[in-house]
Amino acid sequence: MSQLGSLFTHIISKSPESVQDQSPHRTPKLPDFIQHVRKLTGIRKEDVYCNLRIPDKLQSAKDDINIVILTGQGIFCIDVKPWRGTVSAHNQNWHLQVKEEDQNVTNTCIEQIEDPLKAIMTKTANFCGHLKRSGVSVHQSLFFPRVIFLSPDCELDEELRKKRELVLQSQIDDFLRSFRAGYMAWISDSLTPSWLSGHLSYRQMESVREVLRRVGTWDLVRLHCGEQLKGDFQGCQYIALNRQETDTLEFSRLKTLSADSLWALLGHAPQVTVKMYKRGPQGWLGKSLIATTTIPPNTCVIFRISGEETDANISANTIHSITLSH
Repeated sequence: MSQLGSLFTHIISKSPESVQDQSPHRTPKLPDFIQHVRKLTGIRKEDVYCNLRIPDKLQSAKDDINIVILTGQGIFCIDVKPWRGTVSAHNQNWHLQVKEEDQNVTNTCIEQIEDPLKAIMTKTANFCGHLKRSGVSVHQSLFFPRVIFLSPDCELDEELRKKRELVLQSQIDDFLRSFRAGYMAWISDSLTPSWLSGHLSYRQMESVREVLRRVGTWDLVRLHCGEQLKGDFQGCQYIALNRQETDTLEFSRLKTLSADSLWALLGHAPQVTVKMYKRGPQGWLGKSLIATTTIPPNTCVIFRISGEETDANISANTIHSITLSH
């Protein structure tokens, strides 16, 4: 008598990225996808921006846009998702259904997630407003919000497939190739005002670039274990710095147990050395050192991790470096 498989279904509410590693296909990371974008479109490096944190009209919320691409057609604001499974819309939220098979048992996990299309449209509107407040007027019709799904194992339900703002993995290359056609059209009327041509003028594009260069991203903490955390560096009681001048903080510690033991025998606690490097272009001798200080290894560095509502205390002894955004 053959065995019948069992089906278990449970609904949870958490980040869908937590199950992506189980996919049989390799989903590209954001840096790899950026390289693919530049290769396929031919767009210059200075016209592709990553993880820009655009302030809203109250200058409070600063949700990041994964990719901003500046083209003659307009400004593409793109969030990318590594999700796999079947995606469907349910009122204010979306559901991501993932099936996992283990011998004769099939587990169906349904994750409740925030509507990513609504999120990118809100961030795009904030970006349009931020440009206006910065003295750059770009018509709303020249902003294009998009959500790209990177995994070939991601499917959209029938209603979501009708939305042109959503780009499946199988549609990515055609979507990117469309930038080339748009670029050729822009060349012909780049000096024409946008209200006549329907494209961004050369002057507008340069003005937008100036604003984008001043927009911040996330601070990045690199730990000795190899893990990276993005968020906001809040401070450390032993470190005084000028954020406008400082680009990177490098932390170094005693690496061997014998060295730690020797210091302990001499009555000294091992210290962590922090070197602060100047923001700006690197000279032929390397980065310019601003200051050096030593702090106790158990000193807490206060860091607000992206997506979290409370600060985290990270031991200085575990940190390799901190890169500060603008």
